[in-house]
Amino acid sequence: MSLRVKFGLVVKALRKEQKLSQEELAEKAGLHRTYIGMIERGEKNVTLENIHKISQALNVSLPVLFSRMPE
Repeated sequence: MSLRVKFGLVVKALRKEQKLSQEELAEKAGLHRTYIGMIERGEKNVTLENIHKISQALNVSLPVLFSRMPE
């Protein structure tokens, strides 16, 4: 499983735990809904800046975000 897919799975899981739609997460992060969908499916190589925006929108630290990724 690629790193992009693993990251996308974590973002999707955290978003669902918080009962957020892709649109709601995108709005909170200042990103486009289709971009969030592509991240969740592992189709996009996300920049550090956007990873930071997503972590803030999900109210989790970067270490927590990365620690949830499967090996």
